[in-house]
Order: sequence, then structure tokens, then C-alpha cells
Amino acid sequence: MKIPPSELPLQPNGAIYHIGIHPDNLADKVILVGDPGRVPTISAKFDSIEFTNSHRELTTHTGWYKNKRLSVLSTGMGTDNIDIVMTELDALANVDLLKMESKPEHKTLTLVRIGTCGAIQEDIPVGSFIASKQGFGFDGLLQFYEHNSQIYEDLVAHFVEFTGWGERLPYPYCYPADEKLLETIAFDMVQGITASAPGFFGPQGRVVRAQLAFPHLNEKIEAFSYQNQRITNLEMECSAIYGLGNILGHKTLTVCLAIANRVNHDFLKDYNNKMDELITKVLDRI
Repeated sequence: MKIPPSELPLQPNGAIYHIGIHPDNLADKVILVGDPGRVPTISAKFDSIEFTNSHRELTTHTGWYKNKRLSVLSTGMGTDNIDIVMTELDALANVDLLKMESKPEHKTLTLVRIGTCGAIQEDIPVGSFIASKQGFGFDGLLQFYEHNSQIYEDLVAHFVEFTGWGERLPYPYCYPADEKLLETIAFDMVQGITASAPGFFGPQGRVVRAQLAFPHLNEKIEAFSYQNQRITNLEMECSAIYGLGNILGHKTLTVCLAIANRVNHDFLKDYNNKMDELITKVLDRI
């Protein structure tokens, strides 16, 4: 079925609309970061760089690291940006952009997010590397798609009951990481459920001046446990990466450096060395 140009727009030169690249500019293994400034930090470790592009906050570098062709792409912040990035990455891999039709053979991308997060358990100190076994979405994005809502249905239902999840809030969803990526990349990291919030301040329980509608929600998130699973950290992208990755048939993993502990009120002001360590681990293991 032909995809109308209004549904998958392209730039005048044929590049995908938001990311601004062509299919041959994208490697099959992609590292996702939020900050455009982190892209050159990672690609500086490459043995060679074959392509660079920047459009809006979406910066792409593609090159070679130890005989592996990799792309690094900044997504910006939030699951709304992930909706754009995941859809366009999949289109670059699986849509013929000249015919505007799905390709007959599906290509699976490997997508690993490197980010920062806030730990929400007292025993996870700042500076820890946390790998997301599941992405638990507070953002509601996946509810706009046909998706397998039975995945972790009991876990989600138990969470909603335990926290007294407000009716005004989007109904949560949960999707897993790729098991092989967890084994090969995150075997020596803290592992747990990562909750993705639709914002940094109120949705993550921070109070500056505006008061919270659910002021005790973080305490309930911290206390939540189901079949020996607990929520380890809060961030803003993982759930959408896992959910759309599952729908579109891609392998996904999120690994984060905990720069804050929300229970202890600790914050790691200078985390460049720890982030460099995490980046190197992912580059060597992806």
C-alpha cells in the first residue's frame, strides 16, 4: 500500500523529514542519546566518520568503531520526540522512500539508548549504571497505537492499584528490553524497571513553585514491588523506545548513568568521566 506524502513527509532532497538523512547514511546499529552535544563526544571515539548531519535537535554521525559500522543519533528529550525518531528510523530501514511502500523484507535495527536518569531506590548510589529490563510508560504514547497490551498486563494492573493511579493520568504500559542486548551489554549493571515520565519536574515528583496533584506518587513508586521486580529509576524516553521497538520489530536497550538519587537527594554534578566509561562499555559491547 502506498504511503501518502502527508503521512511520511520527505525533505526536497528525498531525505526523511525530521532526522534529515537518507537510508544509506544509517547503520544497522544505532546509539541513541538525548543531547546533540553527546553525539560528537561518542563519534570522537570512532576510528573513522563517514557521514554527519544535523537538523533541528537531531544530529547524526555514522562511522566505524573496531570494524563495526555504527550511527549515533540525538533524539532530544521526551517520548514525543521518540515517536518521531523511532518511526523515521524504521522508515529508513523498511520503507522504499522512492515508491513510498513498505519493503518486502524486514530489516531489524539494534537501538541502544545511552542516557542519564534519577535512581528511585535508596540502595542505588549516584554514579551507578542502570540497564532497563522493562520500560514502564507513564506518558501514554503507546495508547495511540495498536499494541500488545497483554504484555505485563498483571504488572501494570498491580501498579495502578498499588499507587492509586489517578484517573486523569494516562494508563501505563510496559515493554521489555531485548534479552540478548541485556546479556551482552548490561551484564555488570544494575537492572530493573525504568519508568518513563512525560516531563522532568512535576511528572517526576519535583516541586519548584507549582504544586503537585499527586505529591506522594514517588514514595509509592519507590515502594512498589511485583514478583521480585521493582522500579529502579526515572527518565523520559525508554518506554517509547521499547514499545515502538516491539511494534516495529527492532532490538532495543536503554542504559543510563544515575546522576541523581531521588530518595537520598544526591546529585552528581560532574559526571563526565562516568559517562565516558559508560559510552566505552556500550561501544565495545554493541
